[in-house]
Amino acid sequence: MTTLTEIKARARADAFAARAAAHARGQGQAAEILADYLAPHRNRPLSGYMAMRTEIDPLGAMTAHQGPVGVPVILGKGQPLRFREWAPGCALVEGAFKALIPAEGAWIEPEILIVPLVAFDARGYRLGYGGGFYDRTLEGLRARRPTLAIGFAFAAQELPEVPIEPTDQRLDAIVTEEGVREFA
Repeated sequence: MTTLTEIKARARADAFAARAAAHARGQGQAAEILADYLAPHRNRPLSGYMAMRTEIDPLGAMTAHQGPVGVPVILGKGQPLRFREWAPGCALVEGAFKALIPAEGAWIEPEILIVPLVAFDARGYRLGYGGGFYDRTLEGLRARRPTLAIGFAFAAQELPEVPIEPTDQRLDAIVTEEGVREFA
């Protein structure tokens, strides 16, 4: 019998391979498409991320955002993310999993999150790295106020169906180099 953990591991391996191939081809105008999608949300606190390895890079959209921008900080296993304010040129240090984070700065609470992912599907579900950080974070933020979660990925990262659990949080939209899809 195959467990959900094994199914997710297989899906991640396939998605990582697809993402690496897409990354090698380049992300085209993806960051610009993302910036255009975010434009109506100016002045609202935004969370982006510093791309690692073959992740699609949201830096252009983060830089274009007219409002506070934060970067996720992992405080510990099983905890939700916190977001440290980021600005172009700020000093960065290596955080958990070697992700770059601002060396200092205020903590912000985003209303809009650009969410990295390994895979996504047409229902709006995402497959992350397995730590549950974004699911816990989105659950907490959404309990306090409307929170927009925008997946950012290469179109090649789409799977027919992402294996999900009851704790998985859906995305509101996905932005790829091919365009935007919103989920009801």
